[in-house]
Amino acid sequence: MTSDHSTRASSATDAAAATDPAPAGATGAFPDGFLWGIASAANQIEGGFDEGGKGLSQADVIPFRTARDYVDISSLMKATDASIAEAVATPGTAGYPKRSASDHYHRWEADVELFAEAGLTAYRMSIAWSRIFPNGDDAEPNEEGLVFYERLFTRLRERGIEPVVTMSHYEMPLHLVTEYGGWANRDVIALFERYARTIVTRYRGLVRWWLTFNEINTTLIEPYTGGGVVEREAAPGVDPRQTSYQALHHQFVASARAVRIVHEVDPEARVGCMLARMAHYPASSDPADVVKAQFDNNMNFVHTDVQVRGDYSGTVRRFWRDQGIDVRMEPGDAAELAAGTVDFISFSYYMSLVSSVSPEKYGATGGNLFSTIKNPHLPTTEWGWHFDPEGLRYVLNGLWDRYQVPLFIVENGLGATDELVGQVTGEGDERVDTRAVHDPYRVDYFVQHLRQAREAVADGVELMGYTAWGGLDLVSASTSQMTKRYGIIYVDADDAGVGSYDRIRKDSFFWYQRLIETNGAVLDD
Repeated sequence: MTSDHSTRASSATDAAAATDPAPAGATGAFPDGFLWGIASAANQIEGGFDEGGKGLSQADVIPFRTARDYVDISSLMKATDASIAEAVATPGTAGYPKRSASDHYHRWEADVELFAEAGLTAYRMSIAWSRIFPNGDDAEPNEEGLVFYERLFTRLRERGIEPVVTMSHYEMPLHLVTEYGGWANRDVIALFERYARTIVTRYRGLVRWWLTFNEINTTLIEPYTGGGVVEREAAPGVDPRQTSYQALHHQFVASARAVRIVHEVDPEARVGCMLARMAHYPASSDPADVVKAQFDNNMNFVHTDVQVRGDYSGTVRRFWRDQGIDVRMEPGDAAELAAGTVDFISFSYYMSLVSSVSPEKYGATGGNLFSTIKNPHLPTTEWGWHFDPEGLRYVLNGLWDRYQVPLFIVENGLGATDELVGQVTGEGDERVDTRAVHDPYRVDYFVQHLRQAREAVADGVELMGYTAWGGLDLVSASTSQMTKRYGIIYVDADDAGVGSYDRIRKDSFFWYQRLIETNGAVLDD
C-alpha cells in the first residue's frame, strides 16, 4: 500500500469525524460523526423512465417475473436479445416495474423531507447513467438530467444529509448493451470515464462521497445485471466465464480512472468501491471443506484486492490458468489499477453462505442471486436467506484485518411482506389517515445486526457509517417485486404498479429516528 493511499484512507476517516471506538457494549458506541442513513438505486426507486431526456437503461427492459422458487433466482435478472427487443417495443410501464419504481422522480422533494424527519445524515443513492448520457455515447450530456440531480443534492445538503453517490448501479444505458456488448467491450471504459468526469465536475462541492460500481462482483454472478452482457451461447471450446471476467477487468480499469478523476477534480471528496460481501463458512471441520471456504472467500475478495491493493491476487490468477480463462490486459492496465486505488471499502451484507466439497450431502436454501447450502445453525428469512447477524461482525473484522482502510456498510436490511393496516376517511380538513405498518421483525433485524456492528467497532474496526437498504420501499433488483419490502417508509403500490404511491411511516421509521438521535444507544433498550 502506497503512502499516498494511506494518507487518503486516513483522510476518509477524518472526514467522517471518526473517534477511537468505545468499549464493547458501551451505550451509543459508534464514532462521533457516524453516517446514519438509508440506501437506494435510481433504477429501483426513481421511475420517470422516459422523462427529462432520459434514455432506456438495462434495468428498464427487465419485466416482472413471478418467482416460483427462491433457490436460484438469478434467471429472473437475465436478458436475451429477443427479450430486450420485446421490451423496447413495449411502451409505458405496464409489466416493467422498474420503469415506474417508487415514483421518486416526481416526489423527491417530499421524500427528502421525510428523510430529514427521520434524522438521516447520509443518503446512499445512484445517478442513472442514462439520465446524464441517454445513449451512453452521446456527444453532450443531458442538461435536464444534470439539473435534476443538482437540485436533489442541493436539497439534501440543505437538510443536513450527505449524498453518498454510486456512479453505476445496474443501470447502464441500454444502447451500450445492444450496440457495444456492455462491459465486454473495452470502448465502454472511455465512455464511462467521460460520464464520471462530467458528474464529478458538475457536483463538485455537493457530493463528498462517491462509489464507482455497485456490487461489482455481480458481473461474475449475473453478467447482464452487473456488466450489461447479454447471455449468448459461447463459441465452442470457450469458457462462458471468459466474457464475464473480461468485462470485470474493464470495469476495474474504469473504476481506477474514476478514482483518479475524483481526486483530481475534487480533492476534498473521497471515493470507495462497493462489494457484495458473501462470507463463506465451511460446512464441516473437514480440512477439504475449510480450504473450499477459504477459496470461495478469496474469490469474493478478488474485487477488493484489485480496487484496494491495486492488483489481482494469486488465487484468481491460478484459477484463470486452471480454467483456461485468458483475460486480455492492455499495456498500462496494471499501472492504472495500482494508481487508482480507493479510499474506503463499502459493502452490502444480507446473509452468509456455506461451502463444501460435497454440497450434495446438504440441503439448499435460497440466496441473493444463487442458492447456497443450508446452514443448520441459522434461521432463514421469508425469501430463504440465512439470518446471520454475527456474520456481519465476522465480515467487518475480516475486511479490516485484510485491508486496513475505513469500512462503510451501505446495504443491509430485511425484505419482508408488510401488512398495511388502517384506512383514510374523509376529505380536506376532515381527512383522517390511520394507515400504519407494524414491523417489529424489521426492528429486530436492525437491532441484531447493529449490535454486531458495534462489537466490531469495539474490536477496533474503523466504521464510517451504516445506510439501511430501502428507506423507501422499492422494486426488488432480482424479482422486480414491490411486495418484497425493505423500507422504513411504506410506498402504497403493488407489483403491478397500482396504488396511490402515498408514503406511510412504518413503526421502524420511528425506531430508526431514535437510533440516529441516540447514535445507537437505543440498541440497549
